[in-house]
Amino acid sequence: MKLIDTHSHLYDVAFDTDRDEAFARAVETGVGRLLLPAIDSESHAQLFDLCRQHSDRCIPMMGLHPTSINENPRWREELALVERYLAAPPEGIARWCAVGEIGLDLYWSRTAQSEQTEAFRRQVDLALYYGLPIAVHVRDAWPETLEVIRAYRGRGLRGVFHAFSDTVETYRELRETGDFRFGVGGVVTFKKSKVADVVREMSLGDIVLETDCPYLTPVPHRGERNESAYVRLVCEKVAELKGLAPEEVAAATTATAEALFGLKPVKAPTETLLGPMTTDATTDRN
Repeated sequence: MKLIDTHSHLYDVAFDTDRDEAFARAVETGVGRLLLPAIDSESHAQLFDLCRQHSDRCIPMMGLHPTSINENPRWREELALVERYLAAPPEGIARWCAVGEIGLDLYWSRTAQSEQTEAFRRQVDLALYYGLPIAVHVRDAWPETLEVIRAYRGRGLRGVFHAFSDTVETYRELRETGDFRFGVGGVVTFKKSKVADVVREMSLGDIVLETDCPYLTPVPHRGERNESAYVRLVCEKVAELKGLAPEEVAAATTATAEALFGLKPVKAPTETLLGPMTTDATTDRN
């Protein structure tokens, strides 16, 4: 079974003590690639180091996370850094697979809504300019996000709505508005999960699998740290909901991810261990 974790933070501080082992477990489980979204400059070095060490398996995105704008007087400098990296990736980084993780997050506060929206629109414009998909984070901001996305209708915008959590109606509208896919992660395994009801209605070709590790851990590991190996549990749950074999879901979602992010198919993964890394502490981004 060949899988892709389309949203992994393996470079996060949560993996500092056992990153090698977590990577090996993912490989052993069949995860051929990990797509790594950027957050902000505090973790760029760790993201880049991981992708340089495993350029065939760990593919970076570049973007500014919406919560990195909150209470940050230097957020425009962060956004300018994203623009520079998109124009000229740092040494050892061959390419970006998406502009991400971008979007709106009004869960913690709405005081920076206008700033988040400005940064979101600017990064969508950059994605269109560079011909890249977007990886969108939405938390307590679906009406506001839809307002932004509607403005780009008919302009060729494409991407993935990471950890999709809204209704079937929103899913259908987004599919009509742009060339979008929908990231399904550990929440789909939760008891009485509303996401599970939406997944039943989704076309299999619209789904990509993710973990968002170290966050949003699937059952039966809920309450523990998430890791990319657990994307297989998400695959098995989607298969159950769709009445399909896990191998069929794995093949379809992997093909969708490869097409969306411009990835060449790879052979079955072989075990490779990472070198030691250290990072500064980060907060839960969801």
